[in-house]
Amino acid sequence: MLALLPVQLTAGGFIIVEQQGVPQSNTNPQDGRKLYTLECRSLKVQTTVQDQVAVTSVEQVFYNTTGQRLEGYFMFPIPKGSVIKDFRMEINGVMMQAEMMDATKARQIYEDIVRRMKDPALLEYSGQDLFRLRIFPIEPNSEKRISITYTELLTKDNGTYEYLFPLNTKKYSAAPLQNVLIQVDVQASAPLKTLYSPTHEIDINRKDDRTAKIVYESNAVSPDMDFRLYGSTATSMLGTSFLTYKEQGSEGFFFADISPGFIDEKVVMAKDVTLVLDVSGSMVGEKMDQARNALRFCVENLNPGDRFELIRFSTEAQALFGKRMPYTGETKKEALDFITGLKAIGGTNMDDAFRLALKEPPAGDRPSMIIFITDGKPTIGETDEERLLKKIGGLNTGNQRIFTFGVGYDLNTKLLDKLTDATHGYRTYVMPEEDIEVKVSDFFTKVSSPVLSDVTVRFADEPNEFKIFPKAIPDLFRGSSITLFGRYRKPGKTQMIVEGKVNGEIKKFTYDVVLGDVSARHDFIAPLWATRNVGFLLDQIRLHGETQEIKDEIVTLSREYGIITPYTSYLILEDEQIRTENRNITSDQQLFAPRMNGKVNEFMTGQKKQLDDLKSSGGEGSVRSSTEVQGYNYAGNLEKSVTKNKTMYRDSQGNDRDLAKETRNVNGRAMYQVGEEWVDVDIQKSANYKVNRVQFASKEYFDMANNTPGISQYLALGRNVRFVHNNQVYEVYD
Repeated sequence: MLALLPVQLTAGGFIIVEQQGVPQSNTNPQDGRKLYTLECRSLKVQTTVQDQVAVTSVEQVFYNTTGQRLEGYFMFPIPKGSVIKDFRMEINGVMMQAEMMDATKARQIYEDIVRRMKDPALLEYSGQDLFRLRIFPIEPNSEKRISITYTELLTKDNGTYEYLFPLNTKKYSAAPLQNVLIQVDVQASAPLKTLYSPTHEIDINRKDDRTAKIVYESNAVSPDMDFRLYGSTATSMLGTSFLTYKEQGSEGFFFADISPGFIDEKVVMAKDVTLVLDVSGSMVGEKMDQARNALRFCVENLNPGDRFELIRFSTEAQALFGKRMPYTGETKKEALDFITGLKAIGGTNMDDAFRLALKEPPAGDRPSMIIFITDGKPTIGETDEERLLKKIGGLNTGNQRIFTFGVGYDLNTKLLDKLTDATHGYRTYVMPEEDIEVKVSDFFTKVSSPVLSDVTVRFADEPNEFKIFPKAIPDLFRGSSITLFGRYRKPGKTQMIVEGKVNGEIKKFTYDVVLGDVSARHDFIAPLWATRNVGFLLDQIRLHGETQEIKDEIVTLSREYGIITPYTSYLILEDEQIRTENRNITSDQQLFAPRMNGKVNEFMTGQKKQLDDLKSSGGEGSVRSSTEVQGYNYAGNLEKSVTKNKTMYRDSQGNDRDLAKETRNVNGRAMYQVGEEWVDVDIQKSANYKVNRVQFASKEYFDMANNTPGISQYLALGRNVRFVHNNQVYEVYD
């Protein structure tokens, strides 16, 4: 029964157990003895980072699901590049002495486990040190609690510190972790500016300008990537983290995070806010109650020095003050009374609402924003989408930011999206099951304290950098940051120049940065850049129509970086056409169609619906499509999926499968699972290359893993892998 247990190596450390009750061979002590791992139920990580030193305490709870007393080894891969200064381990309250294995010895242990478990996942940690400790007894049907504490010196790149915790379990874990908690307390001797995780959705709480608490928490999760956190310090008003990634023979990628960090209230600029609410008849009931609460929150959270106006609109529009008024106790009371008296009745006159909202031009010394909440399409006044947009554009001479909130599905999404796109605003949709108050208040909290407006970013040698996303850089607010992804042609030193307005005066910030040469570090940058690029292109189609050039570029990016889009169906059709026209084509050159096995049309039906939604102006599909495209536009980490449930298909055996889960990103590009094999997207470009065939777990296999830098990430995918590395094609077969 033990031999049938699934492999379950876990995040952080793992416990390897040897199958009991099988006699050992005199000639080979490992002959016939199978390995498996204990289930890990929970993981808690508490880390303190003080300048460049990190102290990490890990607590894991393992469970012996068998009725036997077991003996095993607890193993913990040391994060690559770490210099361990101190190490302690406790098991069920008892301090234990563990072995510290250097990378050479650790590699031998990893390879032995790979051979005996027939699972190459551990090869990802090849080249890393290892803690190992014998554990006995592991009582039947009971928990084993292990705590480990270690101190490491963090690596630094371009002035940016990196903290990494091994959290990748999905490739080799059949059971999810019941709960995961990672808490990082940062204490810096200089003002702390940027804090960013490209891998996970984190919550950042800044206590003051030199301390912060970062928390990641999830339940019933199978993490598929290690946890990474980046940070930097600076004495200037703004700080930046700058990282690069570049493959051999190709252009590089860069990532920049720009943040004011924790700032004093005195630095926050005064702003002008116009709150515009649709009170037409369709808002009656719970929607109206939620909208009132949302407006109350906004009014109660204005800052001293702000000016504001409230406008209600239905059949006609009505302004509370007639112009933006200073935020005082008296105007606040008037506004709250006005909100209480709002009633839902009449039609939807957006034309009149924007006429009032844009009547007063913006002041030059402060940012100005309009928050527009509606649940319907224009039915009174100008109702034609293009004419209304042109009219609003003519009134908005000062380019006030327009932030739209669309409630429900009976909307003209293209109208709302074009309003935000033209003014560098942000669109939000509130689904019927969601709360208007929560959505609006969350948004207003983020934008309530502007620090830098009308932001631009450029480089000293501008022609070298290109395709930077987002195209329209948003304003910078307290507690937030601006993240940019772009490309560069030539490595070398340059300067990044950030400009923006503070109280009407242009401020300039200059940062020395290095555009790195070939390096496999920070490979998260490539897929995130591609995701934002795809988002921009999808928005062009949504707002301005499809062209062949844009469609082709989306398909190319989708294939190269494993991004699932409404155009995935074109990839399926291309593979189907290849198979039909060229009977001699090898299976490794088909990434999509083979998995469908005759079910292409069924998959295409779902993809066509997504394309229709992308191009439509209203309805549930249009709302969800707009929300997903904006998710691409502002993608900031690899964990958050914007394609949930969009890539399901049914294979020839009738099993429901998810194309997104059969895609991995290795060294900045896509790997696709085709049957039992993982195939590199670049295989399709390498038909004339010589193929180096290597059998899984052979001597040649491990020699290749040990002697070819950067190859282990491909090998860790499975026992059957085809990939391109350093202009060589490799085929690993079982």
